[in-house]
Amino acid sequence: MATGVEIETPAPARRARHTDRPFWREDLDPYARPHLGRSLLDLLTSVVPYLALSYVMYLALGVSYLLVLVIAVPAAGFLVRTFILFHDCTHGSFLPSRRANAWLGVVLGLFVYSPFLRWRHDHAKHHATSGDLDRRGGGDIRTLTVAEYHALSPRSRLAYRIFRHPLVMFGIGPIVALLIGPRIVARDARPRMRRSVIGTNIALAVLIAGFCWLMGWSSFLLVQAPTIMLAGSAGIWLFYVQHQFEDAYWQTTEGWSYADAALRGSSYLKLPKILQFFSGNIGLHHVHHLNARIPNYNLQRAHDENPIFHDVPTLTMRDGVRAVRLKLWDEERRGMVSFAQARRPDASQ
Repeated sequence: MATGVEIETPAPARRARHTDRPFWREDLDPYARPHLGRSLLDLLTSVVPYLALSYVMYLALGVSYLLVLVIAVPAAGFLVRTFILFHDCTHGSFLPSRRANAWLGVVLGLFVYSPFLRWRHDHAKHHATSGDLDRRGGGDIRTLTVAEYHALSPRSRLAYRIFRHPLVMFGIGPIVALLIGPRIVARDARPRMRRSVIGTNIALAVLIAGFCWLMGWSSFLLVQAPTIMLAGSAGIWLFYVQHQFEDAYWQTTEGWSYADAALRGSSYLKLPKILQFFSGNIGLHHVHHLNARIPNYNLQRAHDENPIFHDVPTLTMRDGVRAVRLKLWDEERRGMVSFAQARRPDASQ
């Protein structure tokens, strides 16, 4: 369980900060080797059941919409699992071939409404800057320090509070993160990123139009909407608790360390086995951030067999739910705090 006590930096991580040598690479290389059979099994236990349940939901429309909503729960779980495979493809860790990862990633991106190349670029930036106070904003949830928050105008503080409210983050968030944000081409986007977004948008438009023609637009929405909302909310929550817990690691660039950011700034979220399955082991986020080339099905074994992972911030499901109240980084306390816990830097003791 996460506590308010600052975790001591493991000795290897301290060494890495001084020498910049990836001390973990040799130890973790054996786990960073995709196995084709295991990867195919992942596809059979994610994409296939998701498609099957989506079809059953369509058939259930003629029986009861309550039944549709019940089936949407496991369907959303398989969609989250499909997203993890897409995520592995962006790291080139799912299949042995780089080209195969790219092609499969493009296809899986259509399931999760995400342009492969653009998402891969943004997520790589997240890995390279996670926990760095001076480089926030690259694929992260917007996080302010207590001092920055109090320096805002009342209107800007209100906007930040609204953005960080659970109903907005987990209610509107999935719509923005999956359906709106990925459709927008940034003005300064490179040509490849621009083509990735536009190509994905066109492919999705054709697919959605086809499904609407086959089953009717209302049936398509009634089947897709609950699945997307449930999967999106679960995905945002998972991403949130992986870096937004009480003892999360934040440092200025001068003192920032990649190893420390992985081992202290990425949580080990211990989920029940069924939820660990649906989330594709992403709760072992500390392992993933230290070596992103490890496929999801090797993360648990890498954690269990390497002592460096045995003294990391560990969260239970309950801790993860409680972490939602944390909104700001307190530079004095060296931890995440809620709005209620935040005080002005110049406030009297």
